[in-house]
Amino acid sequence: MPARITVSIVVPALNEAGNLPRTLAAARRVFPAAEVIVVDANSTDGTAAAARSHGARVVHSTAGNRAVQMNIGAEHGRGRVLLFLHADTILPPSAGIRLRKALADPSVVGGAFARRFDSPSWFLGWTCRLADIRGKVLGWYLGDQAMFVRRGVFRRIGGFPELRCLEDLEMSRRMKQAGRTVLLDPPVVSSGRRFGRRGAVLRTLMDFCITVRYFMQPDRFAAEKHRAGRDARLSGNAAHARGREGARREKHQKGYTSQCPKSTTTT
Repeated sequence: MPARITVSIVVPALNEAGNLPRTLAAARRVFPAAEVIVVDANSTDGTAAAARSHGARVVHSTAGNRAVQMNIGAEHGRGRVLLFLHADTILPPSAGIRLRKALADPSVVGGAFARRFDSPSWFLGWTCRLADIRGKVLGWYLGDQAMFVRRGVFRRIGGFPELRCLEDLEMSRRMKQAGRTVLLDPPVVSSGRRFGRRGAVLRTLMDFCITVRYFMQPDRFAAEKHRAGRDARLSGNAAHARGREGARREKHQKGYTSQCPKSTTTT
């Protein structure tokens, strides 16, 4: 990738003050000249302050919907390459070199990194290796894999669809239709916190069922697209109107308005 091509890193966040410092510090080491944009969905734990203290530009979203937030961040970004990074995902030290080498090929429109979880679970390790195969064979990636795309391609394919979930999978499929995509090593390291309550096996089974529904009922997911974005914006506006304390209670109970898991680990 020519040196003149700049990178904008977009980080959607909701009450991520505890995770952002490590994530942003790693991103800065890998991409010291990159523009870093944190899209904060009215967090109540100091997320915006944590982001600014690490040199990120903060923009606000009234919608606690990750797809909406990432699209907002992309609108504010000036880089010719957009990299979407979850607040609990750490880039490897060589990520910048690998990304530049991949995008030196003009036929490559984007891609993602392989992923591992910060968990000793052999089962999660196995799902990550299945995901590697999925990415290499099908070009399907998930949000915690640090997806990246050329800015022009992102605009041409319409950005992230504002679905309740699986916006990352649909985005990767659109990227694949636009041109060649690549899966890069070494892997990013993402938090396994979402597996804590139900356990890795049950959560992965739930993810798999949601993914099957996505492919079996694409029209229903498409019909939910506009409702998801609308509901997320209305929810955010309502929380803002109720004031800081009301927003704190709502986000503590609901988190992101998506009715689906943060991302899936199935093939």
